[in-house]
Amino acid sequence: MRTPPSRARLPRVLLAASLVSGAGAITAAPAHAAVAARPAGPSAGAVADIPFVEARAERAADGSHLITWASPATAVNVTAFTDPDATQGGSEVGSGPGNGQLTVPAGRLPAAARWYFRLTPDQGRPLIVAERSAGIETARNFRDVGGYRTTDGHWVRTGMVYRSNKLSSTTPADQQRMTDLGITLDVDLRNISERRDDPDRLPAGVRYQVADVADLTHGVKFHDPALMTLAEALLAGLLSGSSDLGQSIGYPFMVNFTGADRAYRDLLNATAANNGATVFHCSSGKDRTGWGTAVLLTILGVPRATVEADYLASNTYLGRDDAVQIAWLRAAFDEADDLYGSFDAYVKQGLELDDATIAALRAKLLTS
Repeated sequence: MRTPPSRARLPRVLLAASLVSGAGAITAAPAHAAVAARPAGPSAGAVADIPFVEARAERAADGSHLITWASPATAVNVTAFTDPDATQGGSEVGSGPGNGQLTVPAGRLPAAARWYFRLTPDQGRPLIVAERSAGIETARNFRDVGGYRTTDGHWVRTGMVYRSNKLSSTTPADQQRMTDLGITLDVDLRNISERRDDPDRLPAGVRYQVADVADLTHGVKFHDPALMTLAEALLAGLLSGSSDLGQSIGYPFMVNFTGADRAYRDLLNATAANNGATVFHCSSGKDRTGWGTAVLLTILGVPRATVEADYLASNTYLGRDDAVQIAWLRAAFDEADDLYGSFDAYVKQGLELDDATIAALRAKLLTS
């Protein structure tokens, strides 16, 4: 059984909202600046063998790349590949000290769907980084979920899971890029009207699955009285200065509504079981997709500050300063704590993910 909801939630929500309104801003990474990283080669050794504590690849508008890293190594060599799993060949682009950076000028490398940069230290195993954007022209918020370091020193693998906005306008070139990225599963979080009006356009070989966060086919049920959640979310939104009270209300309901539980459980189960890369999306790729990404990254052990920065990056990718606000995401995390006592309890009791699925996600998506 889940932890009973606390009846003292309202005062805590008011306090939290007032604190949020005065909290410092978190700066999101630029659209082409967030790193996607993975261990080099098909096999992974001990976590301690990967010495990098930070790694990033940024692609500028002119096509140049800036690669930065931090490690206890003495020297790091950088090699460029078009295949993240390649172990031979590649193009040597330079080297630097254990803590350093390297610019690859525009035109230094030929055109490619995506360039991956292997950072090879003089001690320990290599790590591969790449720009986070997947370059899907008709889906600006299409980006890699991998490349983040966890609190225990693992790295979330790149090229395994992507988040996106709607995929109803993809061109043949976009679809070819999705194929090149190895995507074999598309999970759609949108409601029935959105799916009907803007159906996904996918390349051959990509399996389509619906995980409707607003699904009403199983009835309208909530873990805690809807009016209580509504009142608390509205007050919290007002006190935090939210620019969209609808969003302030919507995020807690993604935790309180049982239909959302089923959708996110289906998403995570499908991701764990899929043979190939997975993309999941809603309409703008920022709210339903934002919470789904936050849940996945938190399960994998990514620090909360990193999870929040990934969430806020939608503002950059979508070109809007107010596409998302950190108070909205925090409201969903707060709802999980209020209903279940902790995020882990939410995963086990709310989403009903079993230990085998959690272990499968970590085995598939983390360096080991």
